[in-house]
Amino acid sequence: MSADDVSDIERLKYRYLRSLDCRRWNEFAETLTENVVGEYGEHLRFSSRSEVLAFMRKAMPPGLITEHRVTQPEIVIDGDRATGTWYLSDMVLHPASGTILRGAAFYDDRYVRGSDGHWLIARTGYTRTYEFTHDVGSLPG
Repeated sequence: MSADDVSDIERLKYRYLRSLDCRRWNEFAETLTENVVGEYGEHLRFSSRSEVLAFMRKAMPPGLITEHRVTQPEIVIDGDRATGTWYLSDMVLHPASGTILRGAAFYDDRYVRGSDGHWLIARTGYTRTYEFTHDVGSLPG
């Protein structure tokens, strides 16, 4: 395991989240293998990049405000494969409905190094530790 590989995987995950929040769909797609498995919570499961991308585009339309942050990476590399566990803190603001969702989860990822030497996400998903929604009007200020 090299420090460069760990750093490359960290940057990959950060790019995945940044491109998601910025709705840069081509860049988002470039972080995933063609046959990526995505499992978000208990009920959302996808088995290809096109499925994940189609869902994210629909679930995160213009006007929706999202913030995804990951910390505390635990990355283990075994040759051209790696695993990663991350702590996720996220927020989704729905201006149209005046609601805000806050939550936390643990991501469980699998990575593969491509023939070009770059790492890609082969599996990603999270298990929620908590989630709550409240009215923006009920917040102080």
